[in-house]
Amino acid sequence: MDLRFGDSKPTDEERAAVDALLGPAESAWEGADRTDADLRWARGGRAARDRRDLLLPGLHAINDRIGWISEGALDHLCRRLTVPPAEAYGVATFYAMFSMRPRPATVLHVCTDLACAAAGAGELCAGVESRLGPGSGVSVERSPCLGLCERAPAALAIRAGDPVRTAVAAPADVETAVRAGTAPDAAPEEPSAATAVPQAGQDGLVLLRRVGVVDPSSLDDYRAHGGYTALRRAFALGPAGVIREVTDSGLLGRGGAAFPTGRKWQATASQPDRPHHLVCNADESEPGTFKDRVLMEGDPYALVEAMTIAGYATGAHRGYLYLRGEYPRALHRMRHAVEQARARGLLGDDVLGQGFAFDIEIRRGAGAYICGEETALFNSIEGYRGEPRSKPPFPVEKGLFGKPTVENNVETLVNVLPVLTMGAPAYAAIGTGRSTGPKLFCVSGSVARPGVYELPFGATLGEVLELAGVRPGLRAVLLGGAAGGFVRPDELDLPLTFEGTREAGTTLGSGVVMAFDGTVPLPRLLLRIAEFFRDESCGQCVPCRVGTVRQEEALRRLADRSGAAAADDVALLRDVGRAMRDASICGLGQTAWNAVESAIDRLGAYE
Repeated sequence: MDLRFGDSKPTDEERAAVDALLGPAESAWEGADRTDADLRWARGGRAARDRRDLLLPGLHAINDRIGWISEGALDHLCRRLTVPPAEAYGVATFYAMFSMRPRPATVLHVCTDLACAAAGAGELCAGVESRLGPGSGVSVERSPCLGLCERAPAALAIRAGDPVRTAVAAPADVETAVRAGTAPDAAPEEPSAATAVPQAGQDGLVLLRRVGVVDPSSLDDYRAHGGYTALRRAFALGPAGVIREVTDSGLLGRGGAAFPTGRKWQATASQPDRPHHLVCNADESEPGTFKDRVLMEGDPYALVEAMTIAGYATGAHRGYLYLRGEYPRALHRMRHAVEQARARGLLGDDVLGQGFAFDIEIRRGAGAYICGEETALFNSIEGYRGEPRSKPPFPVEKGLFGKPTVENNVETLVNVLPVLTMGAPAYAAIGTGRSTGPKLFCVSGSVARPGVYELPFGATLGEVLELAGVRPGLRAVLLGGAAGGFVRPDELDLPLTFEGTREAGTTLGSGVVMAFDGTVPLPRLLLRIAEFFRDESCGQCVPCRVGTVRQEEALRRLADRSGAAAADDVALLRDVGRAMRDASICGLGQTAWNAVESAIDRLGAYE
C-alpha cells in the first residue's frame, strides 16, 4: 500500500470536522502531532484500516462543514483511515454532491430532470443563475432528480457549517429558489409528507394508512396506531416462521427487479458464514420516484420496525440504512426514530426483552444513481467507488464486507408489516395471483393531483391516472422512470402488475407513472433521459461508458431532424441499445435504451 501523502495541511476547521467523526488522533500514524515516542513505532494501522467504511461519512463531514474537500482535508482523513489518497480522491470525485475545488459555502441544487423539466425547470434555472451570479455566495448547480416530483419544479439549498443547514423550495419559482439559497434559515417550512399523499386518511389503505394520521416524531403515537404489533408476532413465530409467512404471502421486491422476498431472506438465513448483514436501500434516485421518501418522512418508525423484523428473520444483528443524500428531512426523521427506538429498548442488545440484539446505522449517499444497484451500494458503504460487482457470487452469499447480506428497499420492507399483522393468506388475497399485495405509485407530470397513490396490484393505468386527475391532451405516459418505457394514451387499460406490464412490452419498475401532454417536446425529453444516463454511468464497463455517450450524441443530432434524415441515427441507436442491453455489467446500462426504444417504437418519435 503506497500512501504518498502530499504537503498540504488541513485547516483547524477541517481537522475538527474529521476528528468529530473519528475521535481525536492517538498517534502521528493517524495524523496527530508527532512526539519522540511516536518515532519509535507505528501503531494503530490495522485498526485504522478496519475503519475504511468510514471514508464516505468522513467525506460528508468535511463537505458539510466546509462546503468542499481540499487536498489537505483529504490527506488528513486518509491518514486517519490509512487509505491511499489516490483511492480516496477516486471515491470523492465519484459523487455529485462533493466538490474537490473551492466553491461557496451554499450550494443551490435546481432539478432539471423529467418532471421538473416538464414544469419549466429550464426557465427556473436561467432565472436563478441570472440572479445569483458570481459574488452572490451561492453556487447554482443543475441537478438530476431531487425526489420532489410531486412538487415540481424543485430546488434544494445546502449551506455548509456546523451544523449544516438545508432548505427546500418546491414548487419553486425564481424568488423562492433565490430565497432558499441566500437565506435557508428563513425559507418557508416544507409541507408535511401527507401533502404528497392525496389519499391520506382514507379507509382501506395499508402501507399509507398512518401517513398524515400519526405524528411522525412520536413513537407513542406510532404504537397507538398498531406499531410493533408485527414485531411481536415475529417473535412469536420465530425466524423460520417469519420467512415462511413472507414466502407464502408472495411478496415480490418493490425496487423493480421483483425478486421473491421470502426466497432472498431464506437464502441469506441459511448461509453458515457469519455475521449476516441487512441493508435497506433508501437511495431511490430513479427520476420520478419519491415513495420511499414519503414513507420515511411520514411513517419512519414503520421502517425501523420492518428492518428489525428482517434482521431477526435472517440472523442479522446490524442493519444499514443507506439513505439518499438529497433527502435532508427523511434523514432527520429516520435519525430521530432510530434514537427513540434505541432509547425505548426497541433497538439494541435486547430488543423487547427477547434476547435478540439488533441495531441500525444510517449511511448517507452523496449523489450517485448507480448506488441504487445493490452491489454498488455495498462498495459505497465499504468506502470504495460505487461500482457494481460481477455476479456470482450473489449478495446472499458474499455481500456487504464479504458476508451474507439481504438487501431490500423501503417499500418492500414496509410491506412485511401487513404480511405479519393480517397473515400471509389475507395479504396474498390482495392484488393478483402473481403480483400480490398493495403497490405504491409515484404519479407526476401532467396531472392535477400528483403524489403517491396506493392501489392493489391489478389496477389499470387509467384508474391511477383518473385518481390523479390527468389533464386533457395526454401525449404519453412513462412507466418505471428513466429506465422504464413509454406507453400511448390508448393503452390506459394496461394492468399494473409485473406480469401485465411485461406482457405488454414495458415495465412497472419502481412504480413511476409520469404523464406528459402535448406541450412537452418529446425529443427534448428523450435527450434529457440520455443525458441522465451519460452522467450517471459509473464508467466501469465499455458498453455502458461508451454507449450512453453515443446514445446522447445521436439523440442530440435527432432533436432537429425527422423522417428519412433521421433513419441512420435511429439505426445507430438500435445497435448501441442492443450492445448496452446485452453486454453491460449492471441494470443501468442494460436499461439505458429502454425509454428511447419505446418512444421510437410505440410513440413514433422521429418519424
